[in-house]
Amino acid sequence: MTELRTPAGSRVHEIDVVRGFALAGILVANIGFYADPGYALAGSMTIPEGPVASAITAFVLTKFYIIFSFLFGYSFTLQMRSAERAGASVTARTVRRCLGLFMIGVVHGILLWIGDILTLYAVLGLILLTLRKVSPKRAVAIGSVIIGVLTLLMAALAWLSTLDPTAGQAPAADPVAAARALALATGGPLDVLTLQLELYPPLVAMIWLFQGPTALAMFLFGLAAGKSRLLEEPERWSRLLPRIQWIGFGFGVPGGILLAVTAGDTGPGELVGLAVNNVTSILLAAAYVATLLRVIRRHPAVGRALAPAGRVAASNYVGQSVLACLVFTGYGLALAGELPPIAVMGVALVIYTVLLWLSARWLRTHRHGPIEAVLRRVTNGG
Repeated sequence: MTELRTPAGSRVHEIDVVRGFALAGILVANIGFYADPGYALAGSMTIPEGPVASAITAFVLTKFYIIFSFLFGYSFTLQMRSAERAGASVTARTVRRCLGLFMIGVVHGILLWIGDILTLYAVLGLILLTLRKVSPKRAVAIGSVIIGVLTLLMAALAWLSTLDPTAGQAPAADPVAAARALALATGGPLDVLTLQLELYPPLVAMIWLFQGPTALAMFLFGLAAGKSRLLEEPERWSRLLPRIQWIGFGFGVPGGILLAVTAGDTGPGELVGLAVNNVTSILLAAAYVATLLRVIRRHPAVGRALAPAGRVAASNYVGQSVLACLVFTGYGLALAGELPPIAVMGVALVIYTVLLWLSARWLRTHRHGPIEAVLRRVTNGG
């Protein structure tokens, strides 16, 4: 197969494909909260019981936002190069882009999705801006230290919990509060908005606290890969893909299964599962990406189907929330609490398929997605 280098200033097809693929995992991880918002009150896993829950916990949760975060860091290097080619200030463009991303995230979080991650990405983007001159090796080293410290902290908490098994246990779910949340979610639009305003501040704080450090580490890994132009030169990584798959699946699958088995454990088991997953989720995410890259090399049609969604990923991210709200909340059909987990996954598949189709249709007549157009205008200063 002929190897092609990505011309300067053009899009990187592999990034668009992987980003389009990651959107599917993001949707599967998030949709359980729409299906039953009572889970958000206790901060528990989405769809917390049964085989569907176990599969999502083992193979989806934490893995796809890791991919998304890595790609954010990689794309940051592409945006830096774009600014330099245009003779524009990298700092000014990045600050404006992060401000725009933050504002979109606040609106998205309040109106549609309480678990919005755009505000976190905006803040971490500013941190990445201050680190943009670090070498790829140093970026990887800093990211690795962050992951290592987080893992050790979780392991230490697991050990401490053996001294006092009751310490740090989450309070039992309040069925009255869960019923109220469900009633608000399936009430009128004002009821939905009331629930959003109640749940968004504490949940976004939890996301910043627990996902922020890992996301920053992945930003740094992506920055290192982008500076090395890793995905733009396929001949450099194609021979490594089988090895990444063996290592990633070999360690990542057992780590994911451990997370699923220990989820909800009242003792130190859950913290042990989280500590192990903190490392193995990165390996499993890498194996997913390696597998996808091998698939699209053999079957280019798969890449062509996924790439449009990846090109307008921000619009798809918000679009997932719009469609999920229309299905599950009082903004639309108000089906929250009505569907079994397998049916919820069916809804996720339909939403993802619809967005793939809409993305391809939109890009036939537009260069950018709706959200991307706004961000581009803000980034370029109008």
